[in-house]
Amino acid sequence: MKKSLLPLTLGGLGIGITEFVMMGLLPDIAKDLNVTIPQAGYLISAYALGVVIGAPLLVMAAGKFPPKKILIALMIMFTAFNALSAFAPNFNLLFISRLLSGLPHGAFFGVGSVVASRIAEKGKAAQAVSMMFAGLTIANVLGVPLGTFIGHNFSWRFSFAVVAIVGIITLLSLKQWLPALPANKNRDLKTELSFFKKQEAWLIIIMISIGTGGLFTWYSYIAPLMTDVAGFSASSVTYIIMLAGLGMLCGNFIGGYLADKFSPAKASVALLLTMAITLIIVHYISFNPILALVMTFITGAVSFALAAPIQMLMITSAKGSEMLAASASQASFNIGNALGAFFGGLPLVYGFDYTWPALVGAAMAFVGALFALWLIKSHHPAKIKLKSAVSLS
Repeated sequence: MKKSLLPLTLGGLGIGITEFVMMGLLPDIAKDLNVTIPQAGYLISAYALGVVIGAPLLVMAAGKFPPKKILIALMIMFTAFNALSAFAPNFNLLFISRLLSGLPHGAFFGVGSVVASRIAEKGKAAQAVSMMFAGLTIANVLGVPLGTFIGHNFSWRFSFAVVAIVGIITLLSLKQWLPALPANKNRDLKTELSFFKKQEAWLIIIMISIGTGGLFTWYSYIAPLMTDVAGFSASSVTYIIMLAGLGMLCGNFIGGYLADKFSPAKASVALLLTMAITLIIVHYISFNPILALVMTFITGAVSFALAAPIQMLMITSAKGSEMLAASASQASFNIGNALGAFFGGLPLVYGFDYTWPALVGAAMAFVGALFALWLIKSHHPAKIKLKSAVSLS
């Protein structure tokens, strides 16, 4: 791994911890702040809303500055707002701090993706982007279980303090190791926004929002799936989540390789179709505990293999608007998070068991693949050279 990519990986680690650790801390926060668990769940929505709002707005506001300065500013925001979460005296202030914590998320990944593609070796742009997303997967393997353990055994406030510490370390590494790439002084915001007048932009956004929702129909309900259906104890869920995270870590690098070897568009189609098949298998075999564990790893790997291809697909399709487009893809990913959790929960409302969210996810992944195929047929993004990713909006 190139040392210049390490700050982006560390940033992904901190973002991954703060995004996903909340799921495990809800009971502790609800008890401490005297709210119900469903009310505490609004904190998850607040963060996702912050991502959707902040991703395009912050990139538009900061686009004329050098990328290194943008990333440092975003990480200062991230660190400060997570520190605020650690000291929030009541639920309302914690809700606001979680909303603010989400603002730099998409912008960091958007700018970071373009930076990673620029400093990558020739022909390895997607693999460089996957190194940044590796931070998210490491968070699921180690950071989130550690943060959950600290929250359960000491205080949930310490979990956010750990995130703030990771943010400080990231800031130091950004300053020390990230190359000082030049800003685009001739940036024209109107021209950048014109990308979103194109059909291909919205095809990609819809593909990501629906297709990646397949991951979250499964991941949002993985705990009851493994306890109520596969028969594992509640104490085993942490280790099962780590197994899924390990699959995500492996799949992330595979996805980067596939995007470089073939094309981001072709890799996206193949992985979305594979995700659909994988989730169908999950629906039918989760009653067997051994097979359920095997599919936990495989599903995590297949689902997160999409991260680098869809990010590179957006970058390579948005010449002149790379940073803004890449941040929009992160906003779309969080829309997928919300849609997946919502649609995955519908079968449960009507009395079906916990294997059915996976079947809903298979349908969402298949629809995402259809939009990816439409994109290829209409605009042939697979033929776009990855060298277009080196231009910086």
